[in-house]
Amino acid sequence: MISAIKTIRTDNVIPYENLALEHVLTRHVREGECILFLWQNRDTVVIGKNQNAWEECRVDWLDAHGGYLARRLSGGGAVYHDLGNLNFSLITRSEDYDTARQSEVILRAVRRLGVPAERTGRNDLEAEGRKFSGHAFYEHRGCWCHHGTLMMDVNLERMQEALSVPQAKLRSRGVSSVRSRVVNLKTWCPSLDREQMETALTEAFEEVYGRQREVLGPERVSAAEVKETAERLGSKEWILGRRIPFTAVLEERFRWGGIRLEMSVERGRIAECACWSDAMDEQMIPLIGKALEGCLYRGEEMARRVMNLTCESTAQDAVQRTLMLEDVVRMIRVQTGSNDRKGDNRYGTETDTAL
Repeated sequence: MISAIKTIRTDNVIPYENLALEHVLTRHVREGECILFLWQNRDTVVIGKNQNAWEECRVDWLDAHGGYLARRLSGGGAVYHDLGNLNFSLITRSEDYDTARQSEVILRAVRRLGVPAERTGRNDLEAEGRKFSGHAFYEHRGCWCHHGTLMMDVNLERMQEALSVPQAKLRSRGVSSVRSRVVNLKTWCPSLDREQMETALTEAFEEVYGRQREVLGPERVSAAEVKETAERLGSKEWILGRRIPFTAVLEERFRWGGIRLEMSVERGRIAECACWSDAMDEQMIPLIGKALEGCLYRGEEMARRVMNLTCESTAQDAVQRTLMLEDVVRMIRVQTGSNDRKGDNRYGTETDTAL
């Protein structure tokens, strides 16, 4: 049960430091506490934990224009941040984690500003059919972070230049471009600025939780821990991920997101597998790639490996994960069907090579 609500804001606009502070707050949130953290990034593309940076944004363009590329700890898709966007993080322990209640804070805040906002699906807020806020979530040792964007006055031209959204994803949304899918809150509130947005959020935060907020003091945050975490989140190894010399690819888009398996197949066996996805479930995706490493490149064997995966989860998440794995298994069977037929040795088999 939430017994205290706390707020913290920062004027820092460096993404690695902000994501690090968020993670440190998540690690150390106390029982019965809910924290609202408000922050901004300057000219940044933030990709989901399991996304391929080179596929989701124009890395060279971003670098040439002095922008940042960052990878967050939650799943989901790539987003563009500039100073026309305000980020929020709602942080609690597992026993108090409630996405509906947390989203209600954001909905009430923007409705106060005259925006006809509504929740659509699990991770978007829209107004008149266009998205102004995307949400994502992650868990760390019994603590949860629910974070997202609020597009107040984002530069849509730069956003369009920075992002490289797959056409399959756009088609699934029924739009021709990412720009046509989103909208700024200034459409309904022309005078909106950060101060006004933050006031609306903190008032809604108090209203939803029925408590008066306290400002989180600096003594709660270890500067050394934030610095160490920022160095890790700002490293090329974390941001760009593992790239392998793949020789086989399986790829498809489902209702829960897209998935791409890049595999290095040697002597008929999968030596390495990189699994990329914008699925909200950030925990299950890496397990799929790991499960396939060392497996024969044969549909039924690969399907068995994936279907046998387990991951600690709630009852609701267990149902969603089962559906996800069933979709991946179906994709594997369809796209590797010929590999199970006798005589097909496009990638060879250990027996074939031995002969």
